Amino acid sequence: MGYTRNVALSLTALGLLALPVHAAGQQQQTEPMGFFITSVGLGNGGNLGGLEGADAHCESLAETVGAGNRTWRAYLSTQATADATAVNARDRVGSGPWANANGLIMATSVENLHYDNSNLNWQFTLDENGNQFASRIDGDPDFTEHDVLTGSQMDGTVFAADQDQTCDNWTSNSEGSARVGHADRYSFTTPGSSWNSAHGTPGCTQENLISTGGAGLFYCFAAG
Repeated sequence: MGYTRNVALSLTALGLLALPVHAAGQQQQTEPMGFFITSVGLGNGGNLGGLEGADAHCESLAETVGAGNRTWRAYLSTQATADATAVNARDRVGSGPWANANGLIMATSVENLHYDNSNLNWQFTLDENGNQFASRIDGDPDFTEHDVLTGSQMDGTVFAADQDQTCDNWTSNSEGSARVGHADRYSFTTPGSSWNSAHGTPGCTQENLISTGGAGLFYCFAAG
């Protein structure tokens, strides 16, 4: 009788010990991709077809890797005009958290994204395929695509309407300028260059974007 009781207790203990192992396995599941840098731009300078065209590009790239079930938005600001109010990039991206293609959490909230953004760098800012973009860090200074279109200030808000930093709200491939961030966070003079607001481009042609180290790439976030 005592032996039977001890066996039953032992089996019960083993069963209880097995439960946390199963639960731990469930907790190890990675977050779905909610952030990427586009693997390719649209190839038309600063003319992205407005926010709608940029969002569609994000959605199309996400769909190619099986992430088309989420609502994707480009991290881009637009400036106020006579016919439209300004749009801040920070207000377009949802509430987080956002993981890269490898499941690493890039930021947990909008505030974390803009004020504690150490994971946004060349190592972890991956495209939708999980690949790194061409950077000055990877040993080929003659080919780099580190400039990323944002049209935004460092806090994710738009610039004043009297200074074009959005290539005429992402419809111009000639006149104007685009504010870009450094996706690799690399700067020749200042360590930790801004991921979303490093400098303006000399114009909005594709050649203008390439001349400062870009290719018309931008960031995409899952907003829902």
